[in-house]
Amino acid sequence: MAQGKRISSDIGDDAIHAIKAFGAAAKMARTTAGEGQSAAATRLGVHVQTIARIESGEPGVAIGHVLGMLALYGISATLQQPQKRPPADGSEPAS
Repeated sequence: MAQGKRISSDIGDDAIHAIKAFGAAAKMARTTAGEGQSAAATRLGVHVQTIARIESGEPGVAIGHVLGMLALYGISATLQQPQKRPPADGSEPAS
């Protein structure tokens, strides 16, 4: 699995896939709005290289930059907590 700087090898493929999906959504929103990477970088207050890193789904980009770019184009993200699974033996979960 290709990873950026300072990203743990313990990060699962599902998380890497989600990061790449955020990047793809950001790129689609930017291009649909008819803006170039330079314009997006100016609006977000980052270097154009950061926009390229976001759009490529690089895991080492600051989450604030990723969510900020999505917000520029009216996209929000919702955190979904994992559901608790009952124990495999069928007993009641401990509280």
